[in-house]
Amino acid sequence: MNLKHKYAIGCLVQWYEVEILEEYLQSLNNALELVSNPKNIIVDFHVSMNQDLEKIDDDINTLEKIEAKLKYILGDSFFNVDFTYDKIYTIADYRRDFNDYYCDKVDVLMWGETDSLIPKQTFLILDGVHEQVKDKTPKYITTFGICKMWDESWKQIEHTEFTDKPFIENDYDNWWSLKYTMNIDEMNNFNDKITELDVQVSNSFKFNGCGLAFSSELVKCGANIPRSVFFVHEDTSFMLSVQKLFGDTIPQYIIKNILIVHNRNHPKKRMYGKGETGETMNLKRRSNDWYVKASKMSEENCYNTFNQIKSYSWGDVFDD
Repeated sequence: MNLKHKYAIGCLVQWYEVEILEEYLQSLNNALELVSNPKNIIVDFHVSMNQDLEKIDDDINTLEKIEAKLKYILGDSFFNVDFTYDKIYTIADYRRDFNDYYCDKVDVLMWGETDSLIPKQTFLILDGVHEQVKDKTPKYITTFGICKMWDESWKQIEHTEFTDKPFIENDYDNWWSLKYTMNIDEMNNFNDKITELDVQVSNSFKFNGCGLAFSSELVKCGANIPRSVFFVHEDTSFMLSVQKLFGDTIPQYIIKNILIVHNRNHPKKRMYGKGETGETMNLKRRSNDWYVKASKMSEENCYNTFNQIKSYSWGDVFDD
């Protein structure tokens, strides 16, 4: 299919995500293969090799070997790839910069994520949506169907085959569950059988950052992640920014029956870290005291963006 419009999809890669990246790349390449003019899609990667936060266990691997592997994986392509070494660069920093840099260059922005698998139909669907709504609602958000979540507030964006399943805490075995790790073939089994899209419209936002797509008009008109949100909760921060600026005038187009995968607890998500303990990805990251503090402070900054309260910074995280 020939795309009528231009897109940018951006993904931050931390050095410890080296072993998970190829699965995301495979799903991305599958989507690009269906496009006859892929130059209409800017694919951006930013790789952080910084160790101010996570430290590498040199007894298991070396940063030099990881860097070489990442350059090999990302090197033979038309992707835009940057490496940084000397500063903390988080998902909030990257997505803020990505939005700001590419909003003047493309029509639609999309957030990638190393632990995600995007549908191979992604760009065909986004192009169809943009073509239909660009004149009437030039500012909008698009999301795909997601797995079963923990409360009813997520029901509007859960995939049609997932939404009536039960939520089971710490369930790693059932295919619909939040913590289940799904592969590309499993995702394709859901998406390939769809002959007609189930597109629903909501003016009551609900989304996470994984695979979020939105018109660049939102960013050009002021919506973005404030610098006070320095670590995580950047997706909620962006949502609050859109709500504050535009109220309930921005539609969210939900492609309910096309599945996007977010493998939050993928066993290869955090590799080669020194001193991290725990059997799951979440336990490993929370074994770092700085992570617990930074997550909480960034969350508080997020929800206090429009309140008369001083924001935290990395200096506060490391202040004994």
